[in-house]
Amino acid sequence: MPDVPARRFLSAWPVALVLAVAVLLPFGRGAEAPVVLGAIAALVLLARGRLDWRADGNRLVLVLFACYWLPALVSGINAIEPGKTWSTVAVTLRFLPFALFTVWALRRDASWPAVRTTVAVVVLCWVADAYVQMASGHSLGGAAEKERLSGIFGAANLKLGPTLAVLSPFVLLAARARFGRSGLALAFVLLSPPILLAGSRAAWLAYGLVCLLLAWRETRSHRQFLVVLAVAALGVAALATLALRDSERFGARIQRSLLALDGTESAVDAASAGRIRIWRTAAKMALAHPSNGVGVRGFRYAYPQYAAPGDQFVDTASDVGASHAHQIVLEVLSETGVFGLLLWLTGAGFALRAWRRADAAARERALAPGLALVAMCFPLNTHLAFYSAWWGLLFWWLLALYCAALAVREPASPAGPASVRAAG
Repeated sequence: MPDVPARRFLSAWPVALVLAVAVLLPFGRGAEAPVVLGAIAALVLLARGRLDWRADGNRLVLVLFACYWLPALVSGINAIEPGKTWSTVAVTLRFLPFALFTVWALRRDASWPAVRTTVAVVVLCWVADAYVQMASGHSLGGAAEKERLSGIFGAANLKLGPTLAVLSPFVLLAARARFGRSGLALAFVLLSPPILLAGSRAAWLAYGLVCLLLAWRETRSHRQFLVVLAVAALGVAALATLALRDSERFGARIQRSLLALDGTESAVDAASAGRIRIWRTAAKMALAHPSNGVGVRGFRYAYPQYAAPGDQFVDTASDVGASHAHQIVLEVLSETGVFGLLLWLTGAGFALRAWRRADAAARERALAPGLALVAMCFPLNTHLAFYSAWWGLLFWWLLALYCAALAVREPASPAGPASVRAAG
């Protein structure tokens, strides 16, 4: 019989492998390593009969993956760039066994406090690094980008704002659980400056949405909710005023945003960094390929065919355009067509149904990844590409956590093989 340290290692390594994805997110493709290892482990578990795909959590994974992957598969039938589309279809298969592994690795309720705390600590480390960059101009990721705080992700990889905004529920809820409402308020104040100075307006909206939902959860009263919003708005206004005075980067983003107040199409387009042109071109693609789109990750190759003359995003030398639609609905419609959009909506429906059917404990576990997914997918915003390697990986990591949180059936005490199979 294994000694105590060996037993602890055998029970801890699956959880550590899942959490390694969060730790390695700032390091490009580094986060792929635990995903691949988890996928391989899932295949081994399936072969040994230790992972039951018929269990509730695994069935939810299978349904959600089908709603994500089948649109990509069908989009390859007449894709604009078949090689890119079919390679994307192939490599996205890794998310399925990894998600199944995550459900198995986090099947015990006792694992979840460590999961929530670890993710919160990782994000707080990025926040601390961002504050160092705010003060000195440098961080672990190097020098700050010209117009934005880049933090540990680096000036060539401007994902600090969107990632902090999406993962902010883990920090906010951990602070709420440990220190009550005062902790929640302090976490809000701590996260706000790096997200503001990261300069991503999509991140501002995503973070605002998370804070709105948590404020409503805390108050459950229209009057108290409005009071909290007023106080939060005053706090953000004070932070923004300080940032405008002391940060040229933040001031430049605000000045660009204010161009939209001119009301003209060109001003709104400039304020949105050209997103209006991209969205219009994406709509043309969707209308020209209504059934199954131009193929996942084929957007940039189809872009020149549908762009207006003189579009700045068209590279005449390489005959490619903007890399993606910068909006989740337009991305799905342009790359996978109506078929893809219907399946994505079906997947959203299944995810919501699983939430409604879960008990209070499961909802509490799933709240942080659930809020993160809402912030990530909120349609009235701009987005990174959901079929890309990095954003798609983060999307599926959060989906895997969500499914695992709702699927926990084992008590905190050690479980035998039968209960392991039941938990999947």
